[in-house]
Amino acid sequence: NTAHVEYETDTRHYAHVDCPGHADYVKNMITGAAQMDGAILVVSGADGPMPQTKEHILLAKQVGVPAIVVFLNKADQVDDTELLELVELEIQETLTAYEYPGDEIPIITGSALLALENLTDPNSESTNEWVQKIYELMNTVDEYIPLPERDIEKPFLMAIENVVSITGRGTVATGRVERGMIEVGQTVELVGLKDTKETIITGLEMFQKTLDKSVAGDNV
Repeated sequence: NTAHVEYETDTRHYAHVDCPGHADYVKNMITGAAQMDGAILVVSGADGPMPQTKEHILLAKQVGVPAIVVFLNKADQVDDTELLELVELEIQETLTAYEYPGDEIPIITGSALLALENLTDPNSESTNEWVQKIYELMNTVDEYIPLPERDIEKPFLMAIENVVSITGRGTVATGRVERGMIEVGQTVELVGLKDTKETIITGLEMFQKTLDKSVAGDNV
């Protein structure tokens, strides 16, 4: 139940994997986190870190997510600024406990719902304070999360996240290209628990756009 979307800032193009925070969905974090160059940790300012928040941070650490930015959500529901400060402190302590630099990690406070409700034109920058918080969040992500190094010189490797069969198209595999590059028409090997098989790439897509080739870092 992870969702994949794309968007861009003035300096970067992002492939965003949304991993639901509900306790029942933590298993989806494993699939999503393994693909991440960085993460936005969303914590409710009204409730503070939940048990699954700690699980998310632990999983992020275990699969090697290098950097985290925190978005303290639902700030509109909290009248007491001291309460928000206590939640921030708890988040910092939790991040530090899992060997992230809690004192250094940026924390942006806002309300995703109010930002969405007040965003009248997605193509123009709104002056609304809640919308501005989202721009501030993405500016912080641009600055704090380092640009990943892509290994395109080594042989092609893609970890398969999901497989579906589509009538008329055959088998469609989705995942993130870990290294190298691939083009339509090339032969690849399917490596797993069973015997290795060869197959031919008949098409490539990323975010519903057709590609001729794909390189390390792409979600295809």
